[in-house]
Amino acid sequence: MLRFWLTLAAAVIAAGILSAAEVQVQTKPSATPSKPATSPKPAASPAAKPSASPSGSPVSAQLPEYRPALLGLGPNSVINRMDTAKLISDGQKDGSLYFRCAVGKAGEIMDTWTYHQSPDSTLLERELVRCLDQTAFVPAVYNHEPVYAFFFGAVIFKIVDGKPRLRIFANQEESELKKESDFVGPQPFIGRGSKFEGLHYPGDNVTTSLSGTVELAMHVDATGKLLELRVVSEYPPLVGFRRAAAEDLRVATFIPAFRDGKPVECNVTLPIYYEPVEEDQ
Repeated sequence: MLRFWLTLAAAVIAAGILSAAEVQVQTKPSATPSKPATSPKPAASPAAKPSASPSGSPVSAQLPEYRPALLGLGPNSVINRMDTAKLISDGQKDGSLYFRCAVGKAGEIMDTWTYHQSPDSTLLERELVRCLDQTAFVPAVYNHEPVYAFFFGAVIFKIVDGKPRLRIFANQEESELKKESDFVGPQPFIGRGSKFEGLHYPGDNVTTSLSGTVELAMHVDATGKLLELRVVSEYPPLVGFRRAAAEDLRVATFIPAFRDGKPVECNVTLPIYYEPVEEDQ
């Protein structure tokens, strides 16, 4: 089956949504819930006010104008599902990685990609993917409507005084990660108001099974409009990934970045990762 979404596609939101979640000093393995994960109940943005359609009726059950896809809280959230005690007992040392999720309109995870792993982070990667497969996010909202969006995150795992410290962030900016900022990076979405259609592997140029990464420098305003896009790097070079990334993202509208719970203009450098298309055997 074609890898779904290759061709299709923190800020704090009041009352319990995190841009950077944390687990610290977990002494017992996390219990895995027996019931399927459900989407956390979304909270209204602190700055959001009830909106009305031209007829005067409420718009989409009072959803805010913008809301990024976000990690949730509670026993079914990724941060609470990850078994940090077992990671230590299995031998995981300090490690980190980036990941990208395709998040559906109900917060369901459509697919996950991991990349930029630090050395010896295999156990951390495996545990993250396991938990993402069993959870849901708070869905993204644009113009008061749920939309399909790409969530770009980073996971940092450290052992401090023999105890696990796990952090999951909703951005991949090195400077923001170092400061552990309350920052959610901009998220391209599929839906009304955006011409983004997902990431398209450059199969017309790449004849072998290669994975590729392109770093894009982007300037996105506080409404999600892309003002500038520039290719910073491409690996491997000269096989089509540079062109594919520029074409995929130049038509995108974004859920704007959020800082301290409010949409903000930002400059970010985002790694865009491409994997070969997989077909049914």
